[in-house]
Parts: sequence; C-alpha cells; structure tokens
Amino acid sequence: MQMKYRLAALATALGFTLLIPTQSAAQEKVLNVVPHSNLAILDPIWTTAYMSRNHGYMIYDTLFATDAKNQIQPQMVESWLVSPDKKVWEFKLRNGLEFHDGNPVTSEDVIASLNRWGKRDAMGVAMYTFVDKLEVISANRFRIVFKEPCGFVLEALGKPSSNVPFIMPKRVAETDPFKQITEHIGSGPYTFKADEFKPGDKAVYLKFKNYKPRPEPVSAMAGSKEVFVDRVVWNLALRDSQAALNALVKGEVDILEQVAFDLYESAQKESAISVLKPTIGLQYMCRFNHLHAPFNKPEVRRAALASFNQEAFLRAQVGVKELYKPCPSMFTCGTPYGSPAGSEIQSKSNMKMAQELLKKSGYDGTPVVIMKPTDLQSIGKLPDVAAQLMRQAGFKVDLQAMDWQTLVSRRAKKDAPKDGGWHMFCTAWVAPDIWSPINNAALDARGLKAGWFGWGEDMKLEELRSQFLRATDDGAKKKLSDQIQARAFEVATHAPLGEYVQPVGVRKNITGVNISGLSNVYWGIKKN
Repeated sequence: MQMKYRLAALATALGFTLLIPTQSAAQEKVLNVVPHSNLAILDPIWTTAYMSRNHGYMIYDTLFATDAKNQIQPQMVESWLVSPDKKVWEFKLRNGLEFHDGNPVTSEDVIASLNRWGKRDAMGVAMYTFVDKLEVISANRFRIVFKEPCGFVLEALGKPSSNVPFIMPKRVAETDPFKQITEHIGSGPYTFKADEFKPGDKAVYLKFKNYKPRPEPVSAMAGSKEVFVDRVVWNLALRDSQAALNALVKGEVDILEQVAFDLYESAQKESAISVLKPTIGLQYMCRFNHLHAPFNKPEVRRAALASFNQEAFLRAQVGVKELYKPCPSMFTCGTPYGSPAGSEIQSKSNMKMAQELLKKSGYDGTPVVIMKPTDLQSIGKLPDVAAQLMRQAGFKVDLQAMDWQTLVSRRAKKDAPKDGGWHMFCTAWVAPDIWSPINNAALDARGLKAGWFGWGEDMKLEELRSQFLRATDDGAKKKLSDQIQARAFEVATHAPLGEYVQPVGVRKNITGVNISGLSNVYWGIKKN
C-alpha cells in the first residue's frame, strides 16, 4: 500500500493521473488451458469424443459421480431408496440446484436427460433394457421402475466418461438423441460463453456464482466442484506440440492437457512446470466399419487384426517405455475382466499369418480408407503404423488426413467410403470406458439399430452380453466376460492396441489439478 501512495504522490507532482486497477479487476483470475484437441461438437450425448465430454463437465452436473477409489458417490442426488425386490429406485435431488438460466433443476429435467442418454450411451442402453418406466414423484423426487432387478444402476448413473449422463433442461434434453442440441445450458460449475466461442480459436467458461457445491472434499469426479477462478479459457488454436510446451514454460498458458510423448523428457527438466502422470491410463484401439466391403466380412477384419503388432504401435506412438505397456485384453488390464481370452490371433500374430488369412478371405483389392487425425498428437501416428502393417499383409490402403473434429463428424456417416464414408479409424479410451462388457462401446453388436460407430452386428455376441447383464455371481460374470471377448476377437469387432498414460503439463503456481485420469476437469484448481 505504501508503494501505491508513493506512486500516486509522484504522479501528482509530475502532473499525471495515476490509473490504479479496481479491486474487482485485480482479483479476476483467468485459467488458460491448452486442451488436447479442438472443440467443435458441443453435445456430449451425441458423440463419445472426449473434448465434448470435457465441455460437458464444465457446464453440466451429474446425479452420481465416480470418486478416486472408483466408488460411486451422490452428486446432484441427496438420498435414494431401493425396494426390497430391487425393482423400484426412488431418488431425491439436493436443494438449491439451479440451471444457468435461473430455473430450478426438476425431476422432469432429470427424466428427459436420462431418456436421451439412454438411447446413445452403451451403458445407458444396457440399463434401459431393464427399465419399465421413469416417473415424477414431485419437483425434486423421481423414481425408476425396472422390469427386473438391474445390478449396475449406480455405476451407470455415475459413470465418469463418455457418454456421461449429464442433466440438461427438459426442453434441451427432448432433442432427438441422433441430432445435436443447439442450446447449451446446464447447472454445472461453469457457464458457457456462447458469444465468445470460436471453433479452432477459443472456448470461454465463467464461474457460475449460483452453483452449490457438495460439502465433501473433491475426489476425482465426485465431491465439491468448487471453483476458485473467474474464467477458464481453452486455447483451441495452439495445436503445435512444441509451441504449446513453450507457451507453458513462458507462463502464457497455465495447463497443457497433453505433453507430447517426444517432449516428455525435456519437459521434465523445465523448472517452471510440473509434468504429472494420471493414476489411470487409456487403451488404444482401431475400429473397423462393419457396413462396407471389405470389412463387412469378418475374415477380412481378422486378417487386419492379425497384422497389428501392439509393440509396433506403442513404440511408434508413445516411445517412452515408462508410459506404455502391451495388453492382450479388450478390457483394461489389471481389472477383474482383463484377460487374454481369445486374443491368440493378435498376441501370437505374425505377418505370414495375416497374409494367409487375407488370401483366404477373398479380399478383392478394395482400397481401405483409414482416417488419420492431423491435430491430435496422442493418436496421430497410429493410422500410419496401421497402414504400414496392413500393406505388408496385402491390403491396399488409402490414408486420408483430416483434423480430429472432422474425423469425429465423419465417423458418424454410414455412407460408403467412396461417398464420404470410411473403413477404419484409431482412437483411445480412458480405462473406465472399456473395462467391462457393459460399457465397452466397441462390443455393442446391435448393428445399425443403435451400435457405436462401425455398427458391428452379431447376435451371438449380443446374447452373451445379455447374459452378462443379468449375471449376479462374480465367477459367472468373469466366465461370461471371457466368452464375450473371445467372440469379439473371433468376429474382429475392433483391434486393441495396448495401454498408456498421458502426461499433463502444469505451471508450478497451479494447484489442485485433477490427475485421476478419468477426465479433464477444471474445478478445485487454484492459481496462486
């Protein structure tokens, strides 16, 4: 304060007017973030893309949430009751829940939101096979009535990643689930500044002052979602990995969601930043389009699968041994369902086997269109490796480059590849998204009816998944999960490519960064 008065006195003596920032302006704290990709799709139910999921966590809230111990905790829900026969679940919402437009959150909003989510999300679809009806009891109480007991209700309502059952206003949630919403109003810790949103440039979020955090300490996706900054700005234009790291080191940005693997060692030497490793990792996969030749034949898909050596993908894409490991399972390794069951075609694969399988399949030389993202460093090299290995196996490959958001939009198209469709793309799933037969979207084998992009269809696989949904004994569930995976390898739903963790870069003056690995979220963070 003495310095301020001295400056004021000096300014007066010199005949100047000293402009001192107001207290409110001086106190405003802006958190500048370089996210892992551009943000173009704002509907986190319409797509499984993680940028859309992360956007969802900024502005929406959830009924339940997953904590750091992978336990389900209440979030918007205050309390709930379950009938003795496990068929009726009643929920009461917390008091004071409010949407950004000032309207209270009601049971009608919740039911409309769950109904829309239940038509798109793999786990939601599974839960809704048990649902008889959802009913409003009062403005803040509702019930779900099941036709038969469902053993994963809370796991579904509290799932931490795509598609998250975010709660939206009824008028928004009533949008056709296969069309994107056009209004972005939630009840979460931040409001979305739609007037400042520029895809490819920036997305801006403001602290929602009427948000009511839970009293419990923050724990992964659960607990208090208290916000300690006034504004969060996502820099969507800074896509060069080295430039992004330089900006972090210089203090031009505060958080870098993905430190490029080839910059990992040099980033660790920078004194101004910390390089954090999340506690939960991800699994790489390549997804086949089952609708169009040549991948409409499982024999051709199996040939491609046999050519995919996980170590080749991991070494090329990640390169840092401490950050990756091969995993023969379609479910997360180290979890109850992680298993090598049926994986012999890939774990014991060699190029000669792939060539023989392709020859026997009757493959006619149709070029395989592989979509390659140009702006997502964590997966950008996977298509190149896939193309190289498939060409060695005898495939003709058409590698088409595009930005990730274009890829995300294009993969929803069911058109033939020659008409703007596709044959294959590679992606990554955070561990909880693929660690059971219920929520692993790539195992959804309902085809065109409602399956995940690629639209695999196999009645035997669906029957096994149906049995898993109804199994109550852990031993029986484990046996069924092995059978499901073996069948998935047999029909080649997709190709698992191993697991990795993605380092995060943070300025030393930033504390409270969530490193659960479940999602990129920006509550609980302080900028000192």
